[in-house]
Amino acid sequence: MSELVHRHTPSPNWGERLLPVSMAVLHYTGMRTGAEAIERLCDPDAEVRVSAHYCIEEDGTVHALVAEDKRAWHAGRSFWRGVTDINSASVGIELVNPGHEFGYRPFTDAQMEALLPLLAEIVKRHDIPRANVVAHSDIAPARKEDPGELFDWDLLAAHRLALPRPKVQMPSPYENDGAFFLALERFGYDIADPPAAMRAFQRRWRPHMIDGVVDGECSAMLFALLLDRDSGKTR
Repeated sequence: MSELVHRHTPSPNWGERLLPVSMAVLHYTGMRTGAEAIERLCDPDAEVRVSAHYCIEEDGTVHALVAEDKRAWHAGRSFWRGVTDINSASVGIELVNPGHEFGYRPFTDAQMEALLPLLAEIVKRHDIPRANVVAHSDIAPARKEDPGELFDWDLLAAHRLALPRPKVQMPSPYENDGAFFLALERFGYDIADPPAAMRAFQRRWRPHMIDGVVDGECSAMLFALLLDRDSGKTR
């Protein structure tokens, strides 16, 4: 693992884990510069202290901030597949990007090339299923958009580090929006704010069109994801 980390930049913002690691959560920093983001992730005097286990700069430099056996503070109020203390159950990886507020742009090749082996080691070490490699927006749909629609999930899926985007092969199996949202909750999402949950699903699985509206394409994609999960294909 040491060869995958270029700098140890310890953050004082951590606690003890209360759950075993079962997820990896991907973020963007959402700040103007990488230096500003790393300073924030290591600031013990911030009004709201935050941290992550790793941060990857745009040139591919990987910073280790919090030891993986500790609980970093990156997820906030969140939910995935019944788990609400996601900080305790996850490894958090931040990718430097100004985000939607400061000029969202594609992630660099260097960042993605650094992320792939780092994530592969994390997934292997903790036996994290592909269905539990998630976006911050997946676990906090009403609050977060990161890492956003420009993140290359297809690249991760090609390396079996995330689920592939399902192919639509049948019409919508759900009779109404209520049935869709029950299925979406079954897959893992918090549906307390249905339009936000829908946008999070679209941002992850159909990033070219994010309107928060349930339609046949998204319904068929969700059905395919659930079929794969129930058949064990999401490992």
